[in-house]
Amino acid sequence: MPLAVARSPQEWLAQFGNSGRRAALTIGNFDGVHLGHQAILRRVRESARESGALAAILTFYPHPARVLRPASAPVLLMTLEQRLTAIESLGLDAALVLTFDAPLAHMTAQDFAQRLLVRTMRAAAVCVGENFRFGHRKAGDVALLRALGRENGFAVEAVPPVEIEGLIVSSTAIRESLLEGRVADARGMLGRPFALRGTIATGTGQGRKLVVPTLNLSTEQELLPKRGVYATECILEGASYHSVTNIGVRPTFDGTRLAIESHLFAFDRALTTGELELRFHSRLRDEQKFPDPAALREQVLKDIEAAKEYFRREAVPAETPRS
Repeated sequence: MPLAVARSPQEWLAQFGNSGRRAALTIGNFDGVHLGHQAILRRVRESARESGALAAILTFYPHPARVLRPASAPVLLMTLEQRLTAIESLGLDAALVLTFDAPLAHMTAQDFAQRLLVRTMRAAAVCVGENFRFGHRKAGDVALLRALGRENGFAVEAVPPVEIEGLIVSSTAIRESLLEGRVADARGMLGRPFALRGTIATGTGQGRKLVVPTLNLSTEQELLPKRGVYATECILEGASYHSVTNIGVRPTFDGTRLAIESHLFAFDRALTTGELELRFHSRLRDEQKFPDPAALREQVLKDIEAAKEYFRREAVPAETPRS
């Protein structure tokens, strides 16, 4: 079943108020939906199945930091649509997406629990991370949430963080990895390659004429991996293609505008529209300025061979393109 999305308490009650079902839920932004988030969401799903409740999430848009401290707000890994798609893939039933604004920011922890968890979502169980905070100025913690649960008839479970080689998986750590070009580290924390999604954009045409044919990606995602060349996987028209992607300004052509250009293996069509997803597997090198297009093409051919060797070594499959 597709994820049911409500954009206000009123919409939630209109969809579920007469169903008689309570909710097993979690609360948070879940940017990246990484391995730590996945552990919490799986526990929500399990709890819901045990009790016959809805498996749900209460999340926010925009990110609270955009309202509370915009100058230091994080660059996000995912759009809201991507977050909801990833949450749906983990088997949840419903999401309540609240607009994070000043009234919500000033809601006390007690009011938050009463208005949203009890009266709106009819919580039967709440699963959160061990460091979860909520309410005005983050005054509420897991201990307070447990006390409120005892008063209002919902159970509370704190899910421990996921660690990889002694480091706690977090959205912040993933952002740092991507900004440094360490896409393999990000993949380990996400449990899948970091992906950019968007649409095919029209390029200058210089690459196709002078180097190799490419498809340009236009994306609304905020965080891009560090400029450079990567072994990537392109998802296009339902098929997967191994590829090489450059994120940069095309200095050999004296470019100034940032572009995301991918050369797809076993693909020779010149597309100017359509949806495109890029999955980042391995960083190959920094972006460089070459003396002429011929020297750039020679290096790109080496990049292609390096990427092909990576995919062979790591046994990353590519789906057979549609005929």
